[in-house]
Amino acid sequence: MCNRIADTDISPETEKRYWSKHSIYRVPSHIKNLNRDAYSPQVVSFGPFHHGEPHLRPMEEHKQRALMHFVKRVKVRFDDLAAAMYEEVQQLQDAYQKLDEVFINEDRFVKLMIVDGCFMLEVMRETAYLAGNYASNDPIFSRHGLLYIFPCIRSDMLIIENQLPLLLLKKLVAVETGQPPNGDRINRLVLEFLATASQPLAAGVGMGLHPLDVFRKSMLLQSPPRCSRPLTDAELASSHIIRPAVELYEAGLRFKKSETQSLRDIQFSHGVLSLPVIMVDDGTEYMFLNLMAFESLHIDAGAEVTCYMYLMTGIINSAKDVSLLNSQGIIRHLIESDKAVAEMFNRLSKDLVLDPESSLDDVHRMVSSYRQKPWRRLRANLVRTYAYFRSPLAAVPLAAASILLFLTIMQTVYTVLSYYQQNNFSSGPPPPSPPSLH
Repeated sequence: MCNRIADTDISPETEKRYWSKHSIYRVPSHIKNLNRDAYSPQVVSFGPFHHGEPHLRPMEEHKQRALMHFVKRVKVRFDDLAAAMYEEVQQLQDAYQKLDEVFINEDRFVKLMIVDGCFMLEVMRETAYLAGNYASNDPIFSRHGLLYIFPCIRSDMLIIENQLPLLLLKKLVAVETGQPPNGDRINRLVLEFLATASQPLAAGVGMGLHPLDVFRKSMLLQSPPRCSRPLTDAELASSHIIRPAVELYEAGLRFKKSETQSLRDIQFSHGVLSLPVIMVDDGTEYMFLNLMAFESLHIDAGAEVTCYMYLMTGIINSAKDVSLLNSQGIIRHLIESDKAVAEMFNRLSKDLVLDPESSLDDVHRMVSSYRQKPWRRLRANLVRTYAYFRSPLAAVPLAAASILLFLTIMQTVYTVLSYYQQNNFSSGPPPPSPPSLH
């Protein structure tokens, strides 16, 4: 079996079929250089790309224990699991881009899939197994593991190079239950572990490619926003450059929370930009880097997460921008400071591009055009100069300046009126002569 295109067969149809098989990718250097740690698992390897790395070897013992628990509970032999995997081995191998030679061997690959797949299933069902299937002091499958190890495993399951095809989990569950589960059940199983607060994917959407794909889809449940009106000529001609949140606020734009947490639920109407709530913690940066890497490498994925991040890295430049969005309930964070959040978004801004066919293209143009209107810039300059909305005491010099401007205008009007009155008097009939005294 071969995991590459034959040198003698490079027809467009063959190449199309070949590229469409891949869904789990090695991250190229130009992407990985942004943050190499973000694309490497910390505690456990899933699949062939990071298997055997020294810092991940301690978990291999626990994988073997999980396999034994699975086999004992399901009452099947390892050979039964292997037989099910061999039915789909071609498709499972094809899911990986550039397999190492060692895993071209079907026997080694199938064994790896079974061990890693059973471990992932056991982990995702941890709440059921805390009631006696494992020892109470088990280092992984216990309340201790739930608190200290499972958050790390969740993070590792969102790394693009550390994925397992969901077809593998489907085959294992089919052996376990004696009947093939539908894709919705597998999607739900993954989301219940990775994103407990998210809504389930709609029934019938089809089984995801792998856990990262299902997690991404759960972030994009809302339909893309539609522009409520045609763009004006000025908006069509505007750039995609968006000023930071504080500058937009000074120009009169207001922020509010979207009705859902979908990254697609972003709209701009009547000077109000609606954004979904985002929770920022220590794993947020790695999560978004892997989601955006998947979008850049998997042609059929779309670019919604990347476009959302393009918008957010535009309106977040400093701690003040984070503080403003925090005050509107749009950003909530669990890290040390607003400055740290701003620095994270600044790092994520590197090499981002906006898809011109994105549903956010209109939003970018409308917001950019809104800030460019002359009176908006004048308002922003006044607010920035006197900080009227940030300090009650600053209203005093602003009021004084306003009064001075009013008096200057009145003085000018009075001078002009006096001038015209004088001219009218001079151009009228001569005054009567005084009466003669003689």
